[in-house]
Amino acid sequence: MTRTAPTLGSLARAGFDDLDLAAAESVELAEAAGVEPEELVDALGAAADPDQALEELRRLHERAPEPVRAVLRDAAALDRAARLLGASRGFAEFFLRNIDELALLHQRPVAPPSEAEAAAELVEAVASVDASPAHLADAGARALRVGYRRMLAGVAIWDLTRADAVDALDVVASGLADLAGGAIEAALHLSRRLAARGDGEPAAPGRFPAAQVEATRLAVIGMGKAGARELNYVSDVDVIFVAESADEEAATTPRALEIATRLAMATMRAIGEPGIEPPLWEVDPNLRPEGKDGALVRTLDSHLQYYDRWAKSWEFQALLKARPLAGDPDLGARYAAGVAPKVWSSSSREGFVESVQRMRERVTDHIPSDEVDVQLKLGPGGLRDIEFTVQLLQLVHGATDEAIRQAGTLPALAALAEHGYVGREEAAEFSRDYRVLRVLEHRLQLARLRRTHLMPREDAERRALARASGLGRTAGEITETWQATRRRVRGLHERLFYRPLLSAVAALPAEGLELTSAQAEARLAAIGFTDPRGALAHIAALTAGVSRRATIQRHLMPVLISWFAGGADPDYGLLAFRRISDALGTTHWYLRLLRDSSDAALRLTRVLSGSRFAGELLEHIPEAVAWLEDLEELRPRPLAALREEGDAVLARHGELEAAAKVIRAMRRREVLRLALAAILDVCTVEELGHGLSDVAEAHLQSLLRAIRRGDDGIEFAVVGMGRFGGRELGIGSDTDILYVYRPTTAEPDAAHTRALKIVSELVRTSEDARLPFELDAGLRPEGRNGVMARSLEAYRAYYARWSLTWEAQALLRARGVAGDQALIEAFTELADTVRYPTTIAEQEVREVKRIKARVENERLPQGADPTRHLKLGRGSLSDVEWFVQLIQLEHASEVPSLRTTSTLDALASAVEARFIERSDAEILRVAWMFASRARSALTLWLDRTTDVLPVERTQLDGVARIMGYAPRSATALEHDYLAVTRRARAVFERGFYGAQERREPTVG
Repeated sequence: MTRTAPTLGSLARAGFDDLDLAAAESVELAEAAGVEPEELVDALGAAADPDQALEELRRLHERAPEPVRAVLRDAAALDRAARLLGASRGFAEFFLRNIDELALLHQRPVAPPSEAEAAAELVEAVASVDASPAHLADAGARALRVGYRRMLAGVAIWDLTRADAVDALDVVASGLADLAGGAIEAALHLSRRLAARGDGEPAAPGRFPAAQVEATRLAVIGMGKAGARELNYVSDVDVIFVAESADEEAATTPRALEIATRLAMATMRAIGEPGIEPPLWEVDPNLRPEGKDGALVRTLDSHLQYYDRWAKSWEFQALLKARPLAGDPDLGARYAAGVAPKVWSSSSREGFVESVQRMRERVTDHIPSDEVDVQLKLGPGGLRDIEFTVQLLQLVHGATDEAIRQAGTLPALAALAEHGYVGREEAAEFSRDYRVLRVLEHRLQLARLRRTHLMPREDAERRALARASGLGRTAGEITETWQATRRRVRGLHERLFYRPLLSAVAALPAEGLELTSAQAEARLAAIGFTDPRGALAHIAALTAGVSRRATIQRHLMPVLISWFAGGADPDYGLLAFRRISDALGTTHWYLRLLRDSSDAALRLTRVLSGSRFAGELLEHIPEAVAWLEDLEELRPRPLAALREEGDAVLARHGELEAAAKVIRAMRRREVLRLALAAILDVCTVEELGHGLSDVAEAHLQSLLRAIRRGDDGIEFAVVGMGRFGGRELGIGSDTDILYVYRPTTAEPDAAHTRALKIVSELVRTSEDARLPFELDAGLRPEGRNGVMARSLEAYRAYYARWSLTWEAQALLRARGVAGDQALIEAFTELADTVRYPTTIAEQEVREVKRIKARVENERLPQGADPTRHLKLGRGSLSDVEWFVQLIQLEHASEVPSLRTTSTLDALASAVEARFIERSDAEILRVAWMFASRARSALTLWLDRTTDVLPVERTQLDGVARIMGYAPRSATALEHDYLAVTRRARAVFERGFYGAQERREPTVG
């Protein structure tokens, strides 16, 4: 009877690709089996690749019509056949070789067998082989392989019929490992049959008296995925063989090793040597001591001696997953017990963590370039990233925490999360992604029952993979799922794998992990804490309790203590950390940042133990800790961004007091940012000067706008002077300024009163007890005796009649920083006429030199060492600045490039104009930079401003550490500073006071 062909639409809905061929073959097969074509097509719609399932059923029908008809007429069997054959040509080939095994399709799918069940069934298959010694090896191997593949097909059918392959992954992976263990047990049973020679049998190579074989104990230790019970469908099974004699009289140890080696070789051949039934997989013994160059089989003592004396770090990582897989269970258990302590102490080896990290990078580097983008296992964001991450965390923290000593990746990840070593969210995400990648790997290997980890490149193959895995229906969907998983895995891997906490924990002595006794106080004192009892109290407060916060702090604390001890002031660092943790400890991001960020925890300890200035500010602005995760957050913010933020504050706050409060907080925040940048070497001393000056400038601009809302009848401006004008502020520098106004609609007296009121409000609203901001108007006309604010015309009149040379010199750094732009431009034009004179009399030059000498003699604090004063000392800041300013006074009118408020820019221009030799200018530049850095470092270290380089070695060492010197470098800093300033003083005296030959400037 002719059956109705399925419609093209039904074939397309079922997922067929070649619709015409599918229509013809489905009718032909349906007619031969006596079923309706539409029913067959509907059933094949469950297949990953319906075209392939149909083709393989047709081939099987040609080979054995009756068994296949029985399958096609059994709806449940047909569904299993469609799913299995549509996902695996490899199993189709198996059925073609072994038609009787099609009976499996009629059996209800059951969960994978246990290791004992698998071993029992496969040993029975081998034991039942009746063959002559000459043919036993081949016949036994075939029986083993067919029996194994029958059971493997059962696992695959159970797997493919699950509603969610990802959820089923754990059961499948452990079942595959148990099945592999059963296969090795059966192969070992076969090898003993092959090796044992009964009484009266002739001697032959590779055969030994049965009593000697029986006295030989051999244990097969599973490594890698087999040891962890997370095996793939087709994977090398890594093993180690360990043997001993059970009876020295029956077989001496050397004889037992000889027999065991023969048994091991026969076991590997039974599983992996070519034969009528193809090999299962490779039994790989290359993780043994000395690898391929080492003995295949060793005694337990030999293994342990090797691991004690010669093993490399990667070998302990491999042993993490070791478990008895087959053979003598007692010997296997003793092996596992013997190596376990060595595994969990291996992370204390010098450079252990770094060597593991480098090994992972080498694996990635050795992937062929054309495979990197399709590697599911070894490539970036692949399975190996997850496995290496978890194993490293285990090895480091498992040294002291038995709870995380798990062989399997997923159980280990769960334990790490439960005990606070990784975040619950990260663990859940890692686990899900790991399962997704493993499901993809399983489906790829099922396709031909071959070992592969490469994603297919063709859309048709990816579509089949999507349908087989249940992770999509199209090639595009599975590709997007895979790529998204890769990105997540790589991001988590890079955060956790390279976490510096791991290196530090691994290097910490074991006794340092429990700080609860007088010995802990002694250890704290030994590593640099001056108040160990106080430190212990801080540690107890941070780690007490059963909360997740306390758990995580307990894990972090040993490392943090080690890092604090490496700082200049560990006691203060720990105290500040406790205060910050009290403020942020319940904040989710804070604990995650400390635990998971690549460098944030280390940076925080470096800041807190090295700078009281930064520590005090961080206590008030603890949320700034988040910046430490990304150094870009510490870069100086542009002036335009600071102004824009100030504008936003003024738009939100109409009242002066409210606006001023927020503006002061902004300044504290930005100064803290720059302090952190200076401590962590994120910016140069020039960038620091520009950044601090911009913060001060934006601060004044915002406050001035908050004070002057509306038309007040005047123009008003603030002029930066000194280091502020030169954009050269350091940490803790005073802010030198002048105030200038110009009446617009107000009468002169009213304008003056209004200007003084603005000054008063500016001083009042800028006062900050937490971070002082001193506005110093001491450089105004007549100095401290002069009026605080002058009109532009008053400045003009004063400079025309009374101005002294030092005032012209002071104006060299004048720069408008806040207020009305028109007035700033007018004042700058006036200042230019004073500071850049067309000519300067010789008497005025002598006056500058006389005042400089007077400053050196009179302004140095009483008792101060002139060689150690950073501002006024010999070869220090003032020497360089006065040297440059004299050149500017003499030549800026002729050389426009000298008209700058920046000391270093003016020095560079002086070199180009040949007023100073380049080598001498470099000496001055280095001295100015060194003194500027040391001045800021002093304030950062002490949290107070001082200009004298300390004599006390602890204080000097603290400054040295901030400046980038190694620990205990007080003498080195002192030597460097004195040498640098000594050379600078020589250049200064020769060029400033000496009779140096005058050169004509080069212009144009």
